[in-house]
Amino acid sequence: MNYFAIDLGATSGRTMLCRIDDGRIDIEEVSRFANPIIEVQNHCYWDILHLYREILGGLTAVARRGIDIESIGIDTWGVDFACFGSDGALLGAPHSYRDTHTAGIPDELFEEIPATRVYGKTGIQVMDFNSIFQLYAMQKAGNSALAAAHKILFMPDALSYLLTGKMVTEYSIASTSQLLNPVTKELDDELLRAVGVCRDQFAPIVMPGTRVGVLTKEVQRITGLGAVPVIAVAGHDTASAIAAVPAANDRFAYLSSGTWSLMGIETSDPIINERSCRENFTNEGGVDGTTRFLKNICGMWLLERCRNEWNAAGINADHATIASEVAKAEPFAAIIDPDAKCFANPPSMINAIAEYCRATGQTPPEGVGATARCIFESLAMRYRQVMEILDSFAPMPIECLHIIGGGSRNAILNQFTCDSIGRKVFAGPAECTALGNAVMQARAAGEASSLSDMRAIIAASVELVEYSPTSQREAWNHAYRRYLEITANYKN
Repeated sequence: MNYFAIDLGATSGRTMLCRIDDGRIDIEEVSRFANPIIEVQNHCYWDILHLYREILGGLTAVARRGIDIESIGIDTWGVDFACFGSDGALLGAPHSYRDTHTAGIPDELFEEIPATRVYGKTGIQVMDFNSIFQLYAMQKAGNSALAAAHKILFMPDALSYLLTGKMVTEYSIASTSQLLNPVTKELDDELLRAVGVCRDQFAPIVMPGTRVGVLTKEVQRITGLGAVPVIAVAGHDTASAIAAVPAANDRFAYLSSGTWSLMGIETSDPIINERSCRENFTNEGGVDGTTRFLKNICGMWLLERCRNEWNAAGINADHATIASEVAKAEPFAAIIDPDAKCFANPPSMINAIAEYCRATGQTPPEGVGATARCIFESLAMRYRQVMEILDSFAPMPIECLHIIGGGSRNAILNQFTCDSIGRKVFAGPAECTALGNAVMQARAAGEASSLSDMRAIIAASVELVEYSPTSQREAWNHAYRRYLEITANYKN
């Protein structure tokens, strides 16, 4: 059978044709397109109609080839949402989580409802762009779209509504909002009231694998397709990605490596206690009622921002050149905390790294190789720091780390991570999000009966790259002690 996976990240989107035959899956990219943040009047927005048009383009391309597709699924980044009026009309462009309108908002909300109570209800890591803080910021600002909103739909649900005319709230994407209780699996009324909205403004919550509806007559006419079903897959891209981890058992940690690095374990129940609150870990919804207990870490955002600056300056910064230059650079010359607030969205990432180093008594890295090596080594040490915390929470021994997503192609960072954490690393698949999207559709169609069946299809279809720790372990141990000292002393 053929499945159509729409995979939208925070910088680009893809439409993918996925074929499952005899227990194996093949994937073909149909289209790829940019997903730029639009800055207007001191706010940052997503162009949701651009994304919709690109989705229609991918569907049209498949129809022109005469390919019959069983269903369509959409996954996106988390937390962001769109507002719709009582007539079903889109009320303006959705805010981007990179918008600074939430700066300082968590502290303001916590004056009304304590942070420990919010965490106790949701188990979600406090990050100032979470939906709860976006809604509170919009309500305080008198945002006209929110004031008129009949329904609030998270991004994958908003796009499935544009395709089908049917509204749902998919569980995994809703869990990123910091408004959902992972025990009851419902939105929390007290938190909704605190940010000025009510439960009726959200569509009913559905679990991954639920059929939303079929393409509207309008979409059928535009694309040339028939009444193809749209399935609510695990709408949060990380949830889809983790569903595609080709693990043989549950004794693993995962690292979804892309713009963000999301590192965690899969558990049957949420882990919500005083220590998980203090460590700021999050409990997000997964497939089959599982919980993704994880930490959000700033990932390849650091490198991509530097690459943009180098390319703008006429400096070759393709991935092959970066790998070559990193190999020549001095090890552990400069160390940063990838999650320091100064790296969230600075005018110049290169300058921000230099300023961090100067503030911590280090010589700033110069050039492509030194800067990229600083980023890679610092990320690897941050991964070790998070892994050590996961070890203390996990209900099972963590035997290995599965690195998935686009970052799984980065052999240098993968080996650095392996040496840093001191255990085996398996890299791949890179297209895990689209694969997870597709196998969830396959499950809805009856081609898989469980999460383990879904993962078995992936495992039979991809080749993983295995990494083992090298003889550099002691050098990494010494550097890690420096990392802990430097990051503990830095003041944001």
